[in-house]
Amino acid sequence: MAAITADLEASAPPILKSPGFWKGVLRRLSRNPVALAALGVVLLLVLMAIFAPYLSPYDPAKGSVIRRLKPIGTPGFPLGTDELGRDMLSRLIYGARLSLVMGVIPVPVAFVLGSTIGIIAGYVGGITNALIMRTIDVFYAFPSVLLAVALSGVLGSGLTNALVSLTVVFIPQIARVAESVTTQVRQLDYVDAARASGAPAHTIIRVHILGNVLSPIFVFATSLISVSMILASGLSFLGLGVRPPDAEWGLMLNTLRTAIYTNPFVAALPGVMIFITSVCFNLFSDGLRAAMDVKS
Repeated sequence: MAAITADLEASAPPILKSPGFWKGVLRRLSRNPVALAALGVVLLLVLMAIFAPYLSPYDPAKGSVIRRLKPIGTPGFPLGTDELGRDMLSRLIYGARLSLVMGVIPVPVAFVLGSTIGIIAGYVGGITNALIMRTIDVFYAFPSVLLAVALSGVLGSGLTNALVSLTVVFIPQIARVAESVTTQVRQLDYVDAARASGAPAHTIIRVHILGNVLSPIFVFATSLISVSMILASGLSFLGLGVRPPDAEWGLMLNTLRTAIYTNPFVAALPGVMIFITSVCFNLFSDGLRAAMDVKS
């Protein structure tokens, strides 16, 4: 068995075992200024969230009745104040923490679970594939927004329940992609040769399948982060995500909606942050997809 495994690893596709593939990805990615700029903005947002206590000029939860809805450019409050007199700059900085957590964490968790389900279904095939994928289709049939709201409504509001709901939303999407690419790779000649040599299924999956399917699945998963950011903010906006008085961009949009006619620029700031973050994740995902395209 050890000899078979060694032979399989020696004949593995170049994309799996060659470090030159990843060097090529980094080289192509470094030549994409749009993707690098988007990545730079995302890293700045992450650093802003990490060092929020040192960057925020005020306590984000401390308000004042006499400072309610100050406009942008007010001395001492460069981005104005919200409906309770809390500094908007401080709340936007602290809001990056929960917004990024809710937007990013569900995707890698769904990536692991969805990839596992999809790869097993794609490799085994037959009745097992039909049972798994038809079950996945039940969840996939619902729009992402509707499914996220329904799950959050059943589980209740709160950060943990919102994370669980978003993870469940993305598992079917990733599983379908994983099943599709695994089915294609399973039919290739070197997989048939490995199977004919008597190699166990786990060895074939580890050596031949994973290295050729994880790249497209990973790229697809990165494109879901921007969707996750929007859905997470939507849940908080509807009262199904983070609870007050925590600072989170979607929740801030909800609390500021009554000020849209009196101070529209301040009320729009959380939406601007959501938009910028989602666009940057999308641009970086597009650049990563192009960089990982071996044919290019």
